[in-house]
Amino acid sequence: MSNFTMVTEFLLTRFSDIWELRILHALLFLLMYLATLVGNFLIVTAATLDNSLHSPMYFFLRNLSVVDMCYISVTIPKACVIFLLDNRVISMVECAAQIFFVFFFAAVEMLFLTIMARDRYVAICQPLHYSMIMNSNVCVQMTLFSLVCSLIYAGFHTGNTFRLSFCQSNVVHQFFCDVPSLLKLSCSDTLSNEILIYISAVVIDGSCFAFIAMSYINIFSTVLKFPTIGEQGKAFSTCVPHILVVTVFISSASAVYFKRTSKSPTIQDMVTSVFYSIVPPFLNPIIYSLRNRKIKEAVRRIMRKKFYC
Repeated sequence: MSNFTMVTEFLLTRFSDIWELRILHALLFLLMYLATLVGNFLIVTAATLDNSLHSPMYFFLRNLSVVDMCYISVTIPKACVIFLLDNRVISMVECAAQIFFVFFFAAVEMLFLTIMARDRYVAICQPLHYSMIMNSNVCVQMTLFSLVCSLIYAGFHTGNTFRLSFCQSNVVHQFFCDVPSLLKLSCSDTLSNEILIYISAVVIDGSCFAFIAMSYINIFSTVLKFPTIGEQGKAFSTCVPHILVVTVFISSASAVYFKRTSKSPTIQDMVTSVFYSIVPPFLNPIIYSLRNRKIKEAVRRIMRKKFYC
């Protein structure tokens, strides 16, 4: 007979057990959550209702905003609950759903960021062929391809994680369920899981990052040939923030998933997870769109119409 007690539910971890800090953490998360929802909702509304924004660039911005709202909704509401209430329990089914949707929306986000880099490359380096290369059928096909690939990716890693047995401790040292934290709780051999995570991360994230980097190398080489500094500055202002978000997203996720599984978790792991699960959806509307003159003008037009109606 085995002495192991099989786990049927998990306990999530707070950043602190001090009540005042728990309130502070909940408020910070809630403010970031509301700001993300409002910012991305404005982008979706403007890109949908304003005819001047019916172009491939804003089609993908709208898709990214929808993904961001869903992505951040997977983790923050539950995190705020465990910060404010004494109940830190998450069921096995809820945990599996959280892992699935974190993987799914993170993969979709990464693929959309890659497509957006491709869109900017074609717009700047091949402007005469832009409408032909980035036509509506291609945009829809790339979106569907991203969704299907992400669905398979998320389903594979979720299923591969929950085929393991979990015993003894049920404390997940994270404010949401993620694979590295669960692997530390498994009494099964997790080596194959870690290897598959490394391989898939290198293939998908590495390929996307390499594609984005090559796109922007070509973009920068083209931009430097522009005749005026004003045109160069305008192009750089849209490209550099994109690279910044991609770098933060990939580097923080890699710091968590490439780290060798250890039985001694640290608060640093939880903080690092914030940078790939919460910060990108929060920053994307600020970096990509709310600094965009066309988006701001479209929002003003829509607000004026609503006000006068």
